[in-house]
Amino acid sequence: MRGLKKTRRIQVIAIAAVLLAGSTALVGWAMRDGINFFRAPSQVAEAPPPPTEVFRIGGLVAEGSLVRGQGTEITFLVTDGGASVPVAYTGVLPDLFGEGEGMVGTGRYVDGVFQATEILARHDETYMPKEVIDALKEQGVYQEASDG
Repeated sequence: MRGLKKTRRIQVIAIAAVLLAGSTALVGWAMRDGINFFRAPSQVAEAPPPPTEVFRIGGLVAEGSLVRGQGTEITFLVTDGGASVPVAYTGVLPDLFGEGEGMVGTGRYVDGVFQATEILARHDETYMPKEVIDALKEQGVYQEASDG
């Protein structure tokens, strides 16, 4: 009787371990497209990612680089002070998007141009994503907003 209980307990533990490993694998597989790594323009210029990789890029929209095309097409340069990356986007831009403003885009780097599928702009004069601030600080370009 004692051996049967021990065997049953081992079976239950083994099945639970297999189910846990399986569910972890399924969660990881389901999230594979939802995990986007952040890169600064300098990092993209140094080591361009493959065209199949979806990632986020952030920095400041370079002054004088904003070009509106046909319809909702737009191109501009995003910079962190160390390097600039051309960005192409088709869609409606956020209201606060503009030259000299902080932005984060999601997309792929194809043939030397970041093809954005989503563009986010900072929502007020003091907010900027942490990754963008860190990248700008590394380049020595970031200035704290004044309280005035």
